[in-house]
Amino acid sequence: MVTKKLLAPSILSADFSNLSQQIRLVEIGGADLIHCDIMDGRFVPNLTFGPMVISSIRNITNLPIDAHLMVENPENLIDSFIEAGVNYLTVHQEAVVHLHRTVDYIKSKGVKAGVSINPATPIHFLNEILEFVDLVLIMSVNPGFGGQKFIHSSLRKIKELSKIREEMGYNFLIEVDGGLTKDNIKDVSNAGCNIFVVGWSIFGNDNKTAATTEFKNLINNNN
Repeated sequence: MVTKKLLAPSILSADFSNLSQQIRLVEIGGADLIHCDIMDGRFVPNLTFGPMVISSIRNITNLPIDAHLMVENPENLIDSFIEAGVNYLTVHQEAVVHLHRTVDYIKSKGVKAGVSINPATPIHFLNEILEFVDLVLIMSVNPGFGGQKFIHSSLRKIKELSKIREEMGYNFLIEVDGGLTKDNIKDVSNAGCNIFVVGWSIFGNDNKTAATTEFKNLINNNN
């Protein structure tokens, strides 16, 4: 049974004019990973950053870098992000034609491979890949922008995925991204989530270190 609970602050909501300080503040608060949303303006309606920023982040922190590719044809970008220093690399089920090949290639490079699904994509679309991935990222908002409201039906999907994992004896981590707040994070944790991506609720806080610590406490004391 997979029980670890990890907090991954998303720098999508950080102040990029002082990214080093922003990351340091969440490190002090107990962050476990740094989550990076890579958007190409085509697969999702926003454009963020590429491998050069990842390389800079790698020089800033020793924490694992959790990169989520929300892009068309992600297989064309895998090598550049791995070379930049990511530890987890997640692609979208909706964006990859040969998903097994892509997952296998990521893992062959010594990086943890993840697969993500949008809110409208059912869990059963992942049935044939679950035994091969290291994590599954459930989007609990429609991807593209930070600060959106959590889609409540995501809880059902997390529970369904957690049940499959337990019944089949799989070891992948369940990651959830989108609209996580102090008000819903315990429900998300109880549903079976392992990695909690939190953006605005941390980086939009005046005291980012205290906010990070509070979320860490909430996910590890979810009675």
